[in-house]
Amino acid sequence: MKSEIKAYYQQLLQDRIDVFQDMIAQLTDGAQNDAKGSAGDKHETALSMMHLEQEKLAVKLQEVLQQKAIIDRMDPSVRHTRVALGSLVEVNGLRLFIAAALPKITLGNHTILAVSTQAPLGSALWGQTVGYSTQINGKNYTITAIW
Repeated sequence: MKSEIKAYYQQLLQDRIDVFQDMIAQLTDGAQNDAKGSAGDKHETALSMMHLEQEKLAVKLQEVLQQKAIIDRMDPSVRHTRVALGSLVEVNGLRLFIAAALPKITLGNHTILAVSTQAPLGSALWGQTVGYSTQINGKNYTITAIW
């Protein structure tokens, strides 16, 4: 199951990377075409707005590239006995994929929540074993399985 989860998130992140790269390329083309036929204050304002949008997209692209790098490093064949990067952890009937903060997915009959190690729950579970319990925001969480 971890291989399927990894492959799903790799494809999701690659799709996001492609979209951001296309958007940046379109803005670059637009700025180059606009520069050929315009002059004056309106032209400068338009170019400035395009540049700001490119910067925002570049930051988002960098975040997605970092998330993909985390997923790419994982070896789904490793079976963990302690919660670590790439672990699939069952907690209170939830299946958590310890990786990066990504959208929840459904594979087969299971809903998978991707949790980063910086998230309160991911941080609390890090390095723990089956049977460990913790409380976050007034709710108890107990590890029942780790893959």
